[in-house]
Amino acid sequence: MTENRGGKGAGAVLGTATAASGLLAGVWFAYVCSVMPALARSDDRVYVEVMRNINDVIQNPVFFTPFFGVPVLTAVAAWQHRAGRARVWTLAAFVLGLAVLVVTSAANVPLNDALAATQDPTAARAAFETPWVAWNLVRAVLGTAGLACLLRALAVRN
Repeated sequence: MTENRGGKGAGAVLGTATAASGLLAGVWFAYVCSVMPALARSDDRVYVEVMRNINDVIQNPVFFTPFFGVPVLTAVAAWQHRAGRARVWTLAAFVLGLAVLVVTSAANVPLNDALAATQDPTAARAAFETPWVAWNLVRAVLGTAGLACLLRALAVRN
């Protein structure tokens, strides 16, 4: 007996969710392995100025599309694959994608806002750097795990 593959268009939705998840995991990974280590070499004024600039420019449709699209697309893919083995993996990816949103909203964004509001660069950096880097690592791991789940869903989809 062949597995229900999710109906018309389900593969496209799952594939798009996977691509968006990969893009987003790559953003978090880039911060882990390059952006934050490079900024760590900077003085406080440069560090704060660059992070403020990044936090301003990242708020755009190119970033927001995968950021909000991952949980939406994975939810749709899980619904489409409700009769197949891919569903467990898409549901796991959905939960992980929501966790990335929660971490970003509850930890990284408030830290970004505090960084923007603090006038003294030394104080701003001292309050920001360690927790932001740690929470970004959390979302990098969550995002990468979500990507792995979506890749597995594609593999078991038949």
